[in-house]
Amino acid sequence: MDDDLLNRLRGTVRTVPDFPIEGIMFRDITPVLGEPGLLSSITDRFAEDLQKLGWEPEAVVGPEARGFIFGPLLAERIGCGFVPVRKPGKLPSSTRRVEYSLEYGSNALEIHEDAIQSGQRVVIIDDLLATGGTISACASLCEELGAEVLGALFLIELDGLGAREAIEPVKAHALLSYPCLLYTSPSPRDGLLSRMPSSA
Repeated sequence: MDDDLLNRLRGTVRTVPDFPIEGIMFRDITPVLGEPGLLSSITDRFAEDLQKLGWEPEAVVGPEARGFIFGPLLAERIGCGFVPVRKPGKLPSSTRRVEYSLEYGSNALEIHEDAIQSGQRVVIIDDLLATGGTISACASLCEELGAEVLGALFLIELDGLGAREAIEPVKAHALLSYPCLLYTSPSPRDGLLSRMPSSA
């Protein structure tokens, strides 16, 4: 897409080279959060895109931390509830837990057992789609509770990490896409992808 909102958004996202490791172009959304009116416009766009995609969620699911920013805004805009997915030990009632692999170990996410009803339609939202690990874990939790995962929404997608294939059959929709690498041609940084932190 090429319109005023996306041009404004692309101009507000800050690019930080060589973070968190050398060769990575980090896309920092914190300036977006400080731009008056931009969050509201982003929420409107997400709501419009849901209609165009034919997704009619009954709940919006968001992982911490930045899913907690965009998720409640979208849920309020479309008139449904928000379901938080958190790191272990953060939710006070009975939970379901899923572990997922990282390159150097594992991580885990939890959801309240009564947060989603069987058969309920949900969408997942987060700021960034990188490797797909977080979103796959969220989708697994939702499906364990009997939900139908319509798809996942993102502010930014990093190309070149195979995330869409990793989260299949969950469908992904992102407002912006960027290459993940600072060095896109063969370079002394062979193996950089294998060292990319596996999370979002």
